[in-house]
Order: sequence, then C-alpha cells, then structure tokens
Amino acid sequence: MAIQRMDNVSIVVGDLEAVTAFFVELGMELEGEAPIEGRWVDRIVGLDNVRVDIAMMRTPDGHGRLELTKFHTPVAISAEPKNAPANTPGIRRIMFAVDDIEDVLARLRTHGAELVGELEQYEDSYRLCYVRGPEGIMIALAEQLQKAD
Repeated sequence: MAIQRMDNVSIVVGDLEAVTAFFVELGMELEGEAPIEGRWVDRIVGLDNVRVDIAMMRTPDGHGRLELTKFHTPVAISAEPKNAPANTPGIRRIMFAVDDIEDVLARLRTHGAELVGELEQYEDSYRLCYVRGPEGIMIALAEQLQKAD
C-alpha cells in the first residue's frame, strides 16, 4: 500500500515564540500548542527524558503542516553550521506559494528575514526567492505570474 499523505515537517528551534510569529506572518495558522513528554515519546525518538513544547502550524488550505519543536531536555545540539548555504546536504528549505511576493517579503523582514540571494523571475511563469528567517530557517517563496489572455 502507498502512503496516504505527508502529515508534517518538524523543525527543531531554540526560540519557539519567534519562529511561530515568523510563520504566522507568512500566513500560516497556529493550529495548537502543547507540551510533550513521557516514556512513549522517549521510545519514539530514541532519546531519554524528552521534554518539548510544540507549535503545530497549518497552511491556509489545510493541507500542509509544520511542527515547530523546542527541546527543553535533552538540550538540542547543532548538526550543521548556522545559516548553512543552499547546497548543504539535508532538508534545506520549504517552498510556499504566495499571492504577492513583494508584500510577503516586506512583512517577513519585520521578523528579521533576509533574502538569501535575489528575487528573480523564471521565464513568464514565476517570481522566486529564498529567504532566511529566525534561527537560519530557509524558506522559498514562489509567486505564479498571470498569463495574458
């Protein structure tokens, strides 16, 4: 049997409040927050004495979710350099379709976001960019261009 769907992508963060605010500004909705701990989660993730807070974020269409996770114990470790470049192996960025890329960039900048490269146009189809937000989280934005009728 094939998979049914992708439920969520988890991002481990140090400042849950700042990262949640960044994704809310992007247009995601805070679905819920919860502390998580117990032997069951220790066994799932293969760590001892896990105590985390999570914020579950949902895209407006309800199909995409991010689980933002703040580890209290054990202390989170850094597996890669801060602000890793786009060619670093691993999950590097998440892409979001937006209506108005200029507006989204302006709003995200109020949360410390910076362009990684430049805002570019791909043929007559899209305007695209990579943005680095709090804690070095990289997202991509894509605005589909309207075709002339």
